[in-house]
Amino acid sequence: AAEYTELSLSLDSLLVSHPNATFIGIANGHSMQEVGIFDSDILIVDRSLATRDGDVIVANFNGSFVCKIIDKQRRQLRSASPSYAPVSINEADVFQVEGVVVHSVRMFRKPIGLP
Repeated sequence: AAEYTELSLSLDSLLVSHPNATFIGIANGHSMQEVGIFDSDILIVDRSLATRDGDVIVANFNGSFVCKIIDKQRRQLRSASPSYAPVSINEADVFQVEGVVVHSVRMFRKPIGLP
């Protein structure tokens, strides 16, 4: 403890490039583990970025928030795991990209009150 010096680092300055366009969410499920996003991880999502093919995004898909890889050419949402089939985005679907996942923070212990 005597050798410990407080770092002058701020998580905000490290993880948030566009404060007015950034929100934080919590991952739910196991379909994105192959890209390093695990159940209960904290997701830092930037709304100001234009989506690029292959980005990990958070989207509203038919009334549910999802975290998936966007395949713009095929108009699909893909999981990182081959165990989950891609989902096509059709004209009848309600689909809106909420932002690009720019960081995730691993939660080793769930905070009290988190489902």
